[in-house]
Amino acid sequence: MAEEVKLFGKWASPFCCRIEVALKLKGVEYEYIEEDMLNKSPALLNYNPVHKKIPVLVHNGKPIAESLVIMEYIDETWKHNPILPIDPFEKAMARFWAKFIDDKFWALWPGVKKAITSSGEKEREEGIEEAQLHLNALETQLKEKKFFGGEKLGFVEISASLLIWIVVFQEVMGVEILTQEKFPALHKLTQKFVDDDVFKQCVPPWEPLVAYFKAQWGTLAASK
Repeated sequence: MAEEVKLFGKWASPFCCRIEVALKLKGVEYEYIEEDMLNKSPALLNYNPVHKKIPVLVHNGKPIAESLVIMEYIDETWKHNPILPIDPFEKAMARFWAKFIDDKFWALWPGVKKAITSSGEKEREEGIEEAQLHLNALETQLKEKKFFGGEKLGFVEISASLLIWIVVFQEVMGVEILTQEKFPALHKLTQKFVDDDVFKQCVPPWEPLVAYFKAQWGTLAASK
């Protein structure tokens, strides 16, 4: 009996992109179901009644939510081409840094929101500085390393693909947060994502992604 794998997602979501990358690295065939987050489907609400968010992976009728949890599930279910290290210590470190990346990504938002909604130059610069502060620890960890967890893209790197969306936000807002001068290691890793064949299949096209978030930011700026 063939396995049934479904992914409920949103095309512009970096968290859904993570899951698609993990599935493609494993060679797992899946059905992608696009969700309208303003009009969520009964299926999504049924499969994720707690958070009512995407992504949700449904494997043979069993739903799994939260992107990092889903990635671990994928790695444990389809054991070929592992994305988590085998060594227990290295695996623990990968989990630590993936969670750290998520925490820092969300910690960026107060500064990002301040930068986009502030009318004064000083407040705008303060917002950018606040956002950059949270990138410093990642930059320090990545220096002198090709990848966080080793010599190939794995669990932490898939998690860190959120960096691509920070570059998109820069374009949208007309500000510089993740600059090559301040964060050369993170900037280099972002370029590796752009050049990677699997990521190319999963990351949305640049122009539609920028246009989508410009519309989102326009709404945010108008509501300040």
